[in-house]
Amino acid sequence: MSDEPVNDGLRERLQKQGEDALGKFAQELFESPLVHSAVARVFDAREKAVQAQEATMGALNLPSAADLERLTRRVRSLSQRLEGIEDGVDRLDERLASLPGAGIEQRLTGIEDALQKLGNEVEALRKKLPATPPRRSAAKKPS
Repeated sequence: MSDEPVNDGLRERLQKQGEDALGKFAQELFESPLVHSAVARVFDAREKAVQAQEATMGALNLPSAADLERLTRRVRSLSQRLEGIEDGVDRLDERLASLPGAGIEQRLTGIEDALQKLGNEVEALRKKLPATPPRRSAAKKPS
């Protein structure tokens, strides 16, 4: 029974010495100019790879992730507006079903006008969008 406390103490000392040695080694490794320069070169290579990827995507006229995200947001916005229109049409249909026949033609004409105006606005927005995604500035030729 007296061997167990001695073994525990020895194990703790060895563990502490191992941790200290490992910590000292890690500290020296982080302070090493060789490691610093290697890490800097890795980050530079990563940045150059990202730039090359963007240039390639632009040269192939493929949209970037930002372009796709922007398009996704616009499609969601248009979808929400369309759902609002559908809800309005449903409410209108319910109201028309409950009304006597008088005045329906005028209301339908007003609705057609509003839909035409909305269609014109959507068409104007569509014309403002570029036919192809914008090219990357790195891929543009100097003027």
